[in-house]
Amino acid sequence: MEPGNGTQISEFLLLGLSEEPELQPILFGLFLCMYLITVLGNLLIILAVNSDSHLHTPMYFFLSNLSFTDICFTSTTIPKMLLNIQTQSKAITYPGCITQMYFFLLFGGLDDFILTVMAYDRYVAICHPLHYTVIMNPRLCVLLVLVSWVTSSLYSLLQTSMVLQVSFCADLEIPHFFCEFNHMVQLACSDTFLENIMMYFGVGMLGGGPLAGILYSYSKIVSSIRAITSAQGKYKAFSTCASHLSVVSLFYGTGLGMYLSSAGSHHSQSSATASVMYTVVTPMLNPFIYSLRNRDIKGALRRLVGVATMKGPILLELRKCL
Repeated sequence: MEPGNGTQISEFLLLGLSEEPELQPILFGLFLCMYLITVLGNLLIILAVNSDSHLHTPMYFFLSNLSFTDICFTSTTIPKMLLNIQTQSKAITYPGCITQMYFFLLFGGLDDFILTVMAYDRYVAICHPLHYTVIMNPRLCVLLVLVSWVTSSLYSLLQTSMVLQVSFCADLEIPHFFCEFNHMVQLACSDTFLENIMMYFGVGMLGGGPLAGILYSYSKIVSSIRAITSAQGKYKAFSTCASHLSVVSLFYGTGLGMYLSSAGSHHSQSSATASVMYTVVTPMLNPFIYSLRNRDIKGALRRLVGVATMKGPILLELRKCL
């Protein structure tokens, strides 16, 4: 790939969270543990939903898609960071940097859209319970996820293509642990007015649009819950969306904190530290939030673990017979 000024850029340098040599083993161990917990936790959610017929509903269909997206979202940044620490190298190739940025934007946007779709699902379930199965039919569920994929793909493609048009200076150090769009634009020597406009447009589209949809859905949900006369009915209705509301608060809270830190901090690496909450901690906590607050998921996980435990002795006996 060639940047806009026609000179060949071979690689960028990712400065990471810290340049202190004594902190590198600690960072490696910490992020390796968080990555493994994220992958294992979200994978268990996917397996639990697919293996239990009671969870073959729209809500859990969207949850399994969210878990898959979280695995992919974390996998775009952490493995490369761990590899750089292990090899004591900060380099990432130009094509690798562009590819990483594309998939980071893709899965970050997809997370946003799926959370919005899940809010719509809860709105239909609570405000229109009698028509829920008719409205949230399998065809609509697949269509909503497909539209989310297409929209997020087009957005990430647009943003990445903008970066391909800029000219970069001799300083190719990125004060982050991955190729983040804002830091990439800041390295440019050419005029980046259009890129900045597109960045703010993207933040508004991916942040403001879905957030407005989520707030609208929950405003209708709150109105419907207030109309319920019994306290038990109110609690039951609210408990069906409590996990999703917790995940939305964590996602948007950490995302807002990352962008405010990036805009207001003069120390670029402090914004990289703040982004850890958004890019790593949030995907890691999502399975815990859903499994701890949801009886159906907890039951499915117990059955899944029970089946795996039973298969061990059975396979051992079969091997003895053979």
